[in-house]
Amino acid sequence: MLVLSRKPGESIKLGDEIEVVIVAVEGQRVRIGIKAPREVRILRTEIDPKIIQSNQDAVLKPNVLPADLLRQAAEARARKDGEGK
Repeated sequence: MLVLSRKPGESIKLGDEIEVVIVAVEGQRVRIGIKAPREVRILRTEIDPKIIQSNQDAVLKPNVLPADLLRQAAEARARKDGEGK
């Protein structure tokens, strides 16, 4: 691991397209800004396990095909039309 000291307003470049800027230092808290292309995924590590679990849950759910959605919509319309009579 590379450890660097930076002051507010100073930055670190990661490759050609990513810049990490020290925005403020307030006691034990450091505020950073990240300048990166939109396609670069940036996650807080404490959130990452939740995202992984959510993705795993999504994979385990049965796939819903467009034909199933159309059938469900038609059934819902039929129920709604039946209620109106």
